[in-house]
Amino acid sequence: RAKDLKTRLGILLHKPELGHRIGTSSKLQLGSRRRDSSREVLEWRESFDQLLKSKSGVTAFHTFLKTEFSEENLDFWLACEDFKKTRSKTKLASKANRIFEEFVQTEAPREVNIDHETREITRKNLSGATSACFNEAQAKTRTLMEKDSYPRFLKSASYQDMTKQA
Repeated sequence: RAKDLKTRLGILLHKPELGHRIGTSSKLQLGSRRRDSSREVLEWRESFDQLLKSKSGVTAFHTFLKTEFSEENLDFWLACEDFKKTRSKTKLASKANRIFEEFVQTEAPREVNIDHETREITRKNLSGATSACFNEAQAKTRTLMEKDSYPRFLKSASYQDMTKQA
């Protein structure tokens, strides 16, 4: 299964002898974004909201999440943000189904880590899709990123290099 492979690759990533090579390539990707203002890069560590408000911050965080094989969390959060801007009822329903199938349903190709209860609430919300139907799942995913991935991002060699150059 793809999820098992993802987990195994994640474990390998955290082995020091392998992480160095992977970490170096992510440093190069983040290093190419030198146009980020020094101030903006430093603001990212003030709060997770500051990071999410910044287009280049989201890009840097996404690049970091790819190294951890967990970019689906941010992709889901961003898809929900885009979804909330949808005004057409027809488009709302089709986008909701697409997001659910890609990120929320059990065994989804890019399944986010949410509990069964939240998954079921979200499934029920699809029957009358509104711009708020993913709110609970999105909030849980955001909390997971803020409490788990974001602190690791701030400690990562890539972010540390960016702050040194800022």
